[in-house]
Amino acid sequence: MSRACCDEHGHDHPEGGDRLREIIELGVSGLLFGLSFAFGSASPFLLIPASLIARYRMVIAAGRSVAKLKPFDENVLVTVATVGAMAIKEVHEAAAVMILFRAGELLEEIAVERSRRSIKSLLEIKPESATVLLEGGRAEVRPAQEVKVGEVVLVKPGERVPLDGEVIEGESGLDLSALTGESVPVRVRAGDKVFSGSVNLTGALKVRVSRPFSESVVSRILRLVEEAAQRKSGAERFIARFARVYTPAVVGGAVLTALLPPLLGFGSFQMWVYRSLVFLMISCPCALVLSVPLTAFAGLGAAARKGILIKGSGFLEALCRVEAVVFDKTGTLTLGVFDLQKITPLNGFSEKDTLRYAAIAEKLSDHPIALAITRAWGGETPEVQHFEEIAGKGVKAVSNGSTFLAGNQKMLDDLGIEHECREVGTVVHVVKDGVLVGEIVVGDRVKSDVKEAIDRLRAMGVRRIYMLTGDKREVAQRIGGELGLDGVFAELMPDEKVDKLEEIKSRHGKVAFVGDGINDAPAIMRADVGIAMGGMGRDAAIEAADVVIATDEPSKVVTAIQIARKTRRITWQNVWFALSVKAIVLGLGFLGMATIWEAVFADVGVALLTVLNSLRAMR
Repeated sequence: MSRACCDEHGHDHPEGGDRLREIIELGVSGLLFGLSFAFGSASPFLLIPASLIARYRMVIAAGRSVAKLKPFDENVLVTVATVGAMAIKEVHEAAAVMILFRAGELLEEIAVERSRRSIKSLLEIKPESATVLLEGGRAEVRPAQEVKVGEVVLVKPGERVPLDGEVIEGESGLDLSALTGESVPVRVRAGDKVFSGSVNLTGALKVRVSRPFSESVVSRILRLVEEAAQRKSGAERFIARFARVYTPAVVGGAVLTALLPPLLGFGSFQMWVYRSLVFLMISCPCALVLSVPLTAFAGLGAAARKGILIKGSGFLEALCRVEAVVFDKTGTLTLGVFDLQKITPLNGFSEKDTLRYAAIAEKLSDHPIALAITRAWGGETPEVQHFEEIAGKGVKAVSNGSTFLAGNQKMLDDLGIEHECREVGTVVHVVKDGVLVGEIVVGDRVKSDVKEAIDRLRAMGVRRIYMLTGDKREVAQRIGGELGLDGVFAELMPDEKVDKLEEIKSRHGKVAFVGDGINDAPAIMRADVGIAMGGMGRDAAIEAADVVIATDEPSKVVTAIQIARKTRRITWQNVWFALSVKAIVLGLGFLGMATIWEAVFADVGVALLTVLNSLRAMR
């Protein structure tokens, strides 16, 4: 049948310009078949050429399969059935089989190509070249793979951003729909990060490259899409095993049908040979071998177009069975855009000192709290010679011989600094050279779509929704109560998040964990389905997660589960429809109530219908 079935059964299919030739050959075959009805006894002289023109490729392929000792190849089975029909003088039916099979295959190929074109459009976001700005104002166009980190590229309106980097000059709107599925353009200016694959809409931008092409966002997305297509789901593995048993069993049934009944005196050899040919015609499980992986492929593509990258059809299945969802808080349920609410200097330092030292400590961090502090400071800070993230506690920076730290109470405990904090909220403690400088209270806001997402998850049958966070218990409880969560666990280190997740897994079936930061990577990896939010610029999240959501919208978790369930529903619709029709026609064929015409429908017609049904997963 089409390409998917080709891999299993050895078909050869035309490319490009050969399609027109096939249509012409099919038209000529149909014309000869139609004329044969007007020639009576001379009709075989038209029907045999009509058959050969329609399926000479199948006959050649059948010969190759026999030479390779693959007798259960569909080309062999259909050729044997056709020759058998001619041998018992059912020439019209034999010709009709050849012509209808080719017509059905042609329609299948067109449908499959439509699906592949849709997925292939995802791969067209890959930039091929970049305009590199050289000294003296000269510009040089190079392949994107040859541009080095630190070089400056010019991105004109209408062009794709070729590599990840930072805008150093210009202002424009970027279309990120190919990466995130969002159609609203994003404004960027000097200092903003941009990602490869996005389209520059209005003004020219000068971008300093921050990553080589092989590590860019678009390259990682393409690798994820390609790897996902190779990972098979349980349904696909079942069908592959089923096909290896089904075809030989039905062929064996055809041989027994042709021989046993007439030998036992239940009719003529010609009658039972005809019935056995019906068995042969529906012995290929093309509808299953083709439609099941195609449905998964379409589901993965539908998710990718919405900015949801699922790393294989196996994770589509896992998403369907999720019974509990566990969310991280900061940047996942909340905006992660913090505002400074209060600065309390200590030990003789001023508010300005506290904010400045915190900005030095957080200078090289991209955590939302760090961005809020550096944004609030707004001034220059000295160069940082050494920077370290202390997972679940804070950050440490060394600048001009002084050590600056910014973090939570656990960081102070590790340093042996005794301090009783009476503030409610997220508190950042600032330390310089072992001395507590002061504390900064920052606040965060819940994302606008979180409440709706949680309500929709419950409506879909997700039994429990939890939140794990390293933040203070008071803050976590307030947000958990606001959202109506089933459980809130606060003040957790990354390893404690994993322990708590294992505890939740022991009480439920499949559990999904949704996080966004490097500190969430262990929990993301241990969950049955690990989901990384806003993963475009976070290497750890992309590597650890099973599902990567390009945007920062919790509602996309709902969308991912909906797509997964729709894909599974269509997959099993195809499986049961194909098996039911084949079983019915096999039974009718044995009883002499089904002809080769019905058998053709049971194979080609069912395969075509399941392919068309599979395409619904793309919508």
